[in-house]
Amino acid sequence: MRVCKTMNKHWLKLKIAVGIAMCALSSTGLAADPLLKLPNFDGLNEKADEAVTIQLNTSLLGLAARFLDPSDPEDAAVKEVMQGIAGIYVRKFKFAEDFVYPAADVEAVRKQLRTPGWQRLVEVRSRKEKTQVDIFMLVEREQARGLAIIASQPREFTIVNIVGSVNLDKLHKLEGQFGIPQLDLETKK
Repeated sequence: MRVCKTMNKHWLKLKIAVGIAMCALSSTGLAADPLLKLPNFDGLNEKADEAVTIQLNTSLLGLAARFLDPSDPEDAAVKEVMQGIAGIYVRKFKFAEDFVYPAADVEAVRKQLRTPGWQRLVEVRSRKEKTQVDIFMLVEREQARGLAIIASQPREFTIVNIVGSVNLDKLHKLEGQFGIPQLDLETKK
């Protein structure tokens, strides 16, 4: 009888712990993923005049940071910005002709940014030039967890996904680094 009471106590504690864990998982399961699922653009390499693919996860960023010169102020600034970043992923293609790339694939990436947590910072549309530029930030608990930039034109497109803690005040220091395009963020500030 005593064994049954002890087992019941442990069983009850286990049930409560599982219930709490399930609630925590379900509430975090609604959060958006800062890492975007990028389509396989490998077939575009032969069609493109210029193709850039960059995939830097945490370990590769750490390795790249070792090559930065801490005595160089620009390198030191880049290294400081990189501290909270867990990944940088870039796809950039330029073509000789209009709309060689599958626009639906680029639109599929934009669609991922419509999930809760992602907030649009910039939206530019030009019907005349047929260009679209979107900049989104993933914000959770008042902290930036990711950044996405999607720019498409008839003959080129660029997708940048930065995963991790993103400080907008310092982000401009990454422009031109690791395949991140020049956005003139500092001058527009």
